[in-house]
Amino acid sequence: MDRRRIISLLDPEWTRMTGLMRQSLSSCVPLLDKTNCSIMDNMGKMLRPMLSLLMARACGKPDEDSIRFAAASEMLHNATLMHDDVTDGSLERRGRPSVMSLLGSGAAVLIGDFWLSKAVELISSSGNRDDVMKLFSKTLSDLAEGEILQMEKAGTADTSEEDYLRIIYCKTASLFEATCVLGAISAGGCPKYIDAARSYAANAGIAFQIKDDILDYAGDESLGKPVGVDVAEQKITLPLLEALKSSDRVEEVRGMIRDIRNHPDYCSEVRRFVYDNHGIEKAAVRLDGFISRAEEALVPLPASVEKDMLVELVRYNAFRRV
Repeated sequence: MDRRRIISLLDPEWTRMTGLMRQSLSSCVPLLDKTNCSIMDNMGKMLRPMLSLLMARACGKPDEDSIRFAAASEMLHNATLMHDDVTDGSLERRGRPSVMSLLGSGAAVLIGDFWLSKAVELISSSGNRDDVMKLFSKTLSDLAEGEILQMEKAGTADTSEEDYLRIIYCKTASLFEATCVLGAISAGGCPKYIDAARSYAANAGIAFQIKDDILDYAGDESLGKPVGVDVAEQKITLPLLEALKSSDRVEEVRGMIRDIRNHPDYCSEVRRFVYDNHGIEKAAVRLDGFISRAEEALVPLPASVEKDMLVELVRYNAFRRV
């Protein structure tokens, strides 16, 4: 994925979107303003606003709502990351100290709430406020439910494939879906285009999270992303689920996950189990299926460079390393 090429294509909307974010997050409280600026300077890939603006262009003509929705999607995403860092006790985010590690969990929650409130403020100023707020509200509910379900399953270690897919839809794909649908709506997309945006985004979001879960077993820490975090946090993800399908050690391995906080050495045993039972390779096959479904969903959209880039972005999951 050539991020700079995509951003160049999306100008001037991209420049206006990032400017709107900085304006919205500005605060007269020095600590809050300084922290917000620091987060803005270390935003990562900013995939969600890319998808939102690309989808808007692929479905019609972007307008001021397109800018607002793209900005709000990234602000909501970062709000959830700050909250997740508190829930998970994460000391780093994107290779740098997390807000929680610098300012404490209370401040991280409050700053995350500030970002969330500003995202809602942008969404609520839309011309299609009722429909848009309903979709945004559903996304917030999905994010919370996914997090709680994941916490519940971490304690019982009985995550099924159905549970796993529900968790990653709620925690990741639901926001992909909202940002793409909002982009399509803002550009005046017809119902057929909006349905295409919804299907594309749901499958792309699931593919994105599956790839993250694969990288947690097969990633490279030298690239700045820690590996082995999911097992240590008692999260059963697709590589492990696939490995368990061909094993007679299901209860034994799930028992290790349940007791992993008392036996950290189980982490390496579980990872070895996944490697030995080809869990990574099998998860990669499943990943390819979601990538293909995302591509197929775009068929109703007219040919455009933006549509091509939407395909490129979802295909990027097949080989990305971070």
